[in-house]
Amino acid sequence: MIKNADAPKPALRMRRVLTAPVLSPAWPAGTRLVTFAPERAAGVHALLAAAYANGGGSVPPFAQWWTAVSHDAEFDPALCFVVQDASGRMIGVAQCWTSAFVKDLAVHPDWRRRGLGRALLLHTFHAFSMRGVGAIDLKVEAGNAAAIALYESLGMHVIAS
Repeated sequence: MIKNADAPKPALRMRRVLTAPVLSPAWPAGTRLVTFAPERAAGVHALLAAAYANGGGSVPPFAQWWTAVSHDAEFDPALCFVVQDASGRMIGVAQCWTSAFVKDLAVHPDWRRRGLGRALLLHTFHAFSMRGVGAIDLKVEAGNAAAIALYESLGMHVIAS
């Protein structure tokens, strides 16, 4: 049997109930959360491409990606959380939909395993909790053990596969 490399990989849907207490994010030293604006879209796209370069997802070319994201009914720029390092380089992003869904969570490969993904998710949980949302979801590839372990450590659990 020939496998199609472009076939979707099995994914798990995970959820974090937001009625339970949420820890405050601890941002790694040398990082800062910045407000998303359209002029940052190309940088967010480049970060997603870098983060997904070795598997775990993909991102279409910038024009196609930005048109799709910015015209989606669930897009709210206030729900795109961007982190920069001291030099101003984008190193982390959590792009969320208004339906309380984390569409993309990406950390630049140079910044992985430093707590940035954890801080971004905790910030995301707080943002949606402040909006009165009861739970937040995301999808993760079933074979991505490191991501699943992170999500479970933050109180997420699998609700569907």
